[in-house]
Amino acid sequence: MQLSHNEENDFSLTRFESMLKTNDVLFFDSNEFENIIHFYLENGKIALAKKAVKLGLSQHPGSVNLKLLKIEILVFEDKLDMAERLLDEIYDLETSNEEVYIQKANILSKKDQHSEAIDMLKHALEITYDEADVYSLLGMEYLFLEDFENAKQNFIKCLEADEEDYSSLYNVMYCFDFLEQKNGAIEFLNNFLDRNPYCEVGWHQLGKQYFDLKNYKKALAAFDFAIISDDYFIGAYLEKGKVLEKLGRYNEAIENYKITLDLDDPTSFAYLRIGKCYEKLGNDDLALKNYRQTVHEDPLLDKGWIAITDFFYKKGNYQKALYYINKAINIDGENVLYWKRYARINNKLQQLEEAERGYRRSLELGNYELETWIKRCDILIDLGEFEAAVQNLLQAVEFYPETAEIEYRFAGLYFMLHEAEKGYFHLNNALKMDYEYYIIIEELFPSIFARKSIKDKIRTHLKSCS
Repeated sequence: MQLSHNEENDFSLTRFESMLKTNDVLFFDSNEFENIIHFYLENGKIALAKKAVKLGLSQHPGSVNLKLLKIEILVFEDKLDMAERLLDEIYDLETSNEEVYIQKANILSKKDQHSEAIDMLKHALEITYDEADVYSLLGMEYLFLEDFENAKQNFIKCLEADEEDYSSLYNVMYCFDFLEQKNGAIEFLNNFLDRNPYCEVGWHQLGKQYFDLKNYKKALAAFDFAIISDDYFIGAYLEKGKVLEKLGRYNEAIENYKITLDLDDPTSFAYLRIGKCYEKLGNDDLALKNYRQTVHEDPLLDKGWIAITDFFYKKGNYQKALYYINKAINIDGENVLYWKRYARINNKLQQLEEAERGYRRSLELGNYELETWIKRCDILIDLGEFEAAVQNLLQAVEFYPETAEIEYRFAGLYFMLHEAEKGYFHLNNALKMDYEYYIIIEELFPSIFARKSIKDKIRTHLKSCS
């Protein structure tokens, strides 16, 4: 375990951990304690950091920096009142210590008092030697306020102070994206890359901007520069593969996706894209092999199960498609995309009860598309479940009022249920909305369409419209 490359700090850490094991009490100066605590905090070892703070303050009770580290831990643990009391003790005495203002800002931020936190950070900015850190904190506070323009400007200032702060670079791009400032993002990145020509993250972000604008030639060049800057940058290979797919260069896309499999642990995304490419190339065996590898690598990735199900569905192999969508549903029975496919496949297999179940489950899971209501209604009609079909449409019409496809079905169903008055009411509504859709009655309710009174009604309306 190493604190840093500094052997003296490494020795301090070793001595401290040895002291904890033996219960011996050794003396450390306050700087040693600070380094030990920082190490534990950076590595998420809060319990050890708290022990170091306690021992440090017992040996150096007047150390402001150790008290500030204690406050940092209290804030992390949401013990805000205790943190604030301790901070108040040193606040008036340490007006030139930026860390006092930063910790005060942290407490205010935790209390959702972000404007007040910003004021504290602005005080810190006036006296700090580490502007990058304060600008980053200011950016985060503005994000909490959803003030994306000010957040963006502060993250940019953070990068000007520390051009290797990639987390701020990502935050800048997040703000540009939220503000939908594509051209501004590209201009910023090009200026940034003029100063940092080997910044792989900058090239990667520039490529993504061009990709979103469908400028695939420039996107490809940007991802190539990202790879030149860091030939182990998996994200750049994946994005380059996506661009090559868009350009129809599927074999090259496959090569880039395969590189990522060698660089690190294989990802389900890479296998999925390789499968898609092979499918486009007409190599069904390799497409299927990679789709199966996708769901093996990540059984929770719905795109994998959807890809393999759709593969067999397009081939007309509905039994195989049903087999895979059933496996998917067994893993995640709350996925509406699975249930929609389950319904569609069973419909193709003329397993109407199961198809109806699939559409019903889709609706229960919040898929309120018009097509889902209509498909379920038509299956209920085929099953002779006219009352259930009416109830289905009564729910549908709440989402899609004045919809001809619903009104024609209402008309046919009420006629089938011998409620002629309601039937004519909805038929009139339907004809006024879209008279060309009257074929719905002909297709779904042939016995009703065969009635002379219905034909006369439709014929009369058609004449009035001509």
